[in-house]
Amino acid sequence: MKRKVGQFEVSPLGLGCMNLSHAYGLPPSPEAAARVLLEALDAGVDFFDTAALYGFGANERLLGQVLAPHRQRFVLATKCGMHGVDGKRVIDGRPDTIRQSVETSLRHLNTEVIDLLYLHRWDRQVPIEDSVGAMADLVKAGKVQSLGLSEVSAQTLRRAHAVHPIAALQTEYSLWTRNPEIAVLEACRALGTAFVAFSPLARGFLCGELADVSALDGKDIRRGMPRFFPDNYAANLQLLPAYRAVADELGCTPAQLALAWVLARGEHVLAIPGTTSLAHLRDNLGGLQVRLDAIHMARLDALINQATVHGPRYNAPTQTEIDTEEFAA
Repeated sequence: MKRKVGQFEVSPLGLGCMNLSHAYGLPPSPEAAARVLLEALDAGVDFFDTAALYGFGANERLLGQVLAPHRQRFVLATKCGMHGVDGKRVIDGRPDTIRQSVETSLRHLNTEVIDLLYLHRWDRQVPIEDSVGAMADLVKAGKVQSLGLSEVSAQTLRRAHAVHPIAALQTEYSLWTRNPEIAVLEACRALGTAFVAFSPLARGFLCGELADVSALDGKDIRRGMPRFFPDNYAANLQLLPAYRAVADELGCTPAQLALAWVLARGEHVLAIPGTTSLAHLRDNLGGLQVRLDAIHMARLDALINQATVHGPRYNAPTQTEIDTEEFAA
């Protein structure tokens, strides 16, 4: 059941912790967020994912306060290279900045070592070899155990891997975001790099519960994502009845079906859904019990893919910040 991330073996379903502090409108109270973290841990989740950026340090501090007493029970991943400066998001992959960021993360996380350190975004002003070299120095110093990358291409992965083994590559992957299938999914398999899918529930779309995007909080990042623009979203909603029919056939929920599909893409694939809800957490974990045969996989692949989904995943300015391969328009 466990899957490998570098030297670690973890449950295929981890917990993405971003929305406990960041990005999807008003976050839950610290007490409610703590309940989600502790229930996940007690339910067998042993791979927790945060970042210096999330809540501009608040998310790391939350994990440090809540999970530090249980530090030996889980693998801890965080990210450097993108953080908040004067209330704004800044991409900065310079070696000195990475070193300073990790020192801050160690304090916030209340830990002596980070199990998996990702470069959150490749700073195109800095050669990837320089950023990864600085991260490798942190491994040598005993402050980090393994390295990862986020939102990069197969080519960039290989350049980084030549400097230091890359234990994990994280990028968005779900039925409605299929870009990793261009090259990265196979590159990870070939290099022995775990592929970690964030937003495996299509930012909530595949849960089938968001019918009206106008109800989203004004600060919810989905408001700036073209797939959630009213006209595009109305068209995307037309995909859900046939999708729900597959879930009904298999006796699972839409969320469980989405997660089972991601995990079926390869033994090197893991997923880190996030939630602020205990009910959704329990539902998600049920996805580990769903098994998909080739017929159901083919039906899902044909139903929701890059050709049937309306709108790109990011707006144009955000798209310039990432290095992932893209399908031709």
